[in-house]
Amino acid sequence: MEIRKLESAEHGKTRFLWEKIFKEDSQTFVDYYYFIRTKENVIYVVEEDGAIRSMLQKNPYWMKLEDSVFDSEYIVGVATEKEYRSRGYMRQLLIAALEEENKKKHPFTFLMPAAEAIYSPYDFRYIYHQKQMELDSDVFFALKRDKKTGEKESRDRGRQERVTRDAELGDAERIAAFFEKNESPKWAVCTVRDSVYYQTKILEQQSESGGVRLIFEEKDLVGVFFYAREDILEILEPVILQEKEDAFLEAVEELRREKELVKILGCTEKMRELWENVHGVRTEEKPLIMARITHLPTFLSAMKVPEEEKVDCSFAVIDPLLQKNSGVWRMKSDWGEDKLCVSETEDSEGVFPIDALTQLLFGTVPIREIAERTDVMATERLVAELEKICKLNRVFLNEIV
Repeated sequence: MEIRKLESAEHGKTRFLWEKIFKEDSQTFVDYYYFIRTKENVIYVVEEDGAIRSMLQKNPYWMKLEDSVFDSEYIVGVATEKEYRSRGYMRQLLIAALEEENKKKHPFTFLMPAAEAIYSPYDFRYIYHQKQMELDSDVFFALKRDKKTGEKESRDRGRQERVTRDAELGDAERIAAFFEKNESPKWAVCTVRDSVYYQTKILEQQSESGGVRLIFEEKDLVGVFFYAREDILEILEPVILQEKEDAFLEAVEELRREKELVKILGCTEKMRELWENVHGVRTEEKPLIMARITHLPTFLSAMKVPEEEKVDCSFAVIDPLLQKNSGVWRMKSDWGEDKLCVSETEDSEGVFPIDALTQLLFGTVPIREIAERTDVMATERLVAELEKICKLNRVFLNEIV
């Protein structure tokens, strides 16, 4: 048995394993993935009996953490041939991948788990729950009825002309600017969207019988969303200007086939407020993305604190997989500063396992609840100091691969 990182020219050798394990993926999607995404990603494999039996892939992203930007990698394509499971291959691949992230000083890595229980032993914890909605035919029947009334009123007022179309590769820069201006400021954690990101996304959606849809009023871009079509019409990550939700719904109606169910993934809070009580709408919030801190000092340095607060505290961290994260860390800021200065020290006011610290810093579990865990020690002063730090609880991660 050998574990190694493939050379870029070898990445295509893993395609047979992807197709064998991820049978739900279409041929066009796999063609896209292996032609586009594997050109720049990292693939670790286990070779046994003369062939690749297990793999783990990491796709690169720029990640925004508050007002800092870091390299990050999204773990995907974790797969082992059925006959070679229960041999510890996945554990070895994960540890190799995490150690590389630590060496690169990436603050954290993330993934969309097939099951939480697979990754929680490696200190991955959920950081993002995706808001979802299902809309059936009744919703669009009501929309058509209301639209007839609205069109008459709009004619009287001189309504702006709305146009929707699929994005082309040349639109990517404009879409990136739209996201950067209107959506990115809302989030503490999200992937950085440049023109290359959207060019790649256009190709990805096209591989799934969909596209990236643009909504214009006159010549102004007022909304963007991704869509794909399998058994239903799936809408992903609508980014819509305020008060333009009706334009989004009309754009979805244009794409929708008769009696086709529509599912919106990553819908906005405003959409839920507007439509969750409408007949034919079902809403839910689904745990989607897990994260794991990989280079603790880089991660801590990205945290922010209100300028009117002063922070000075230290605590020990225990990381059983990444020993360089283990140690005693001091975080300090003075009045008028919004950044933390991070250093190693000897004096500790408490002890946190890395998984508990992940939940604390992402704000998924309150510090006082974490402090009650049997494997956590924290003085009252330390708890009070950590409460001052801005938690990374505004997360927007809808990436698929």
